Amino acid sequence: MRKNAIRLSINMLFVALGTLVCLTPLTSFAQSAAEIMQENFVVTKVTDSESESTFILRNKAGKERVRKTFGTTKLKKNGIDNMRMTRFIEPTDVRGMVSLLIEQSEKDDDIWLYLPSMKKVRRLVSSNKRDSFVGTDFSYGDVIGHKVQDWEHLIVGEELIDGFECYVIESTPKNKTIAKNTGYSKRVSWIQKEAYVTRKADMYNLSGALYKQMSFKDLQLVEPEKNRWTARELRATNVISGHSTIVKVDKLKVNVGVKTSYFTTRYMESE
Repeated sequence: MRKNAIRLSINMLFVALGTLVCLTPLTSFAQSAAEIMQENFVVTKVTDSESESTFILRNKAGKERVRKTFGTTKLKKNGIDNMRMTRFIEPTDVRGMVSLLIEQSEKDDDIWLYLPSMKKVRRLVSSNKRDSFVGTDFSYGDVIGHKVQDWEHLIVGEELIDGFECYVIESTPKNKTIAKNTGYSKRVSWIQKEAYVTRKADMYNLSGALYKQMSFKDLQLVEPEKNRWTARELRATNVISGHSTIVKVDKLKVNVGVKTSYFTTRYMESE
């Protein structure tokens, strides 16, 4: 009788422990998909930078157009929102064209475009985020960055990309307006563990078809104290049209004291 009581007590203990394990969240010590994407959102935001880049635009037949740019970036005082100016230097048909992208955490981002042929600065609206960034396969939204809070995020797996362990995270827009403005029904990102940089990304159009594939190569840690990285080569391919864009960062200087005056419409109009 006593042995049966002891056995019953032990069985009840195992049941209690099993129940406790079941009630304890398995991910309690892991980051959520939203937390990983928030880290990813800021990981490329250096204090400021100056760069010279080459854009290679290639059509399905392999014919190429090459553009040269000078760019600057600077974090605003809140340390979150980034300002980005890109001035096209070559060839002559795009020389003097300038884009200015300014993030706004609490409202719509500011997007400006200066066309020298019109001698006028044009302000773009939210719906223009889905448009091509100055003829490339990156959209304005891709370049300025997709706000983490605008999307639902889910870890759907893990995978090795270029030898690096990555989370595979699926992001879907929270409402129809965000989907319409970005042109995406879904984004899938391969985020490197610990570093939080994007190694690869797939974008799906509003019909649910795979639309664009992106890759980020030659990733360099440029501000170690802040875990800030820069990709020296970016690729985007439109899988529907076969057109692609390669951006190669030829020269890069970080934390050099970039002037705030670079990020104004007045500066955009200067030669």
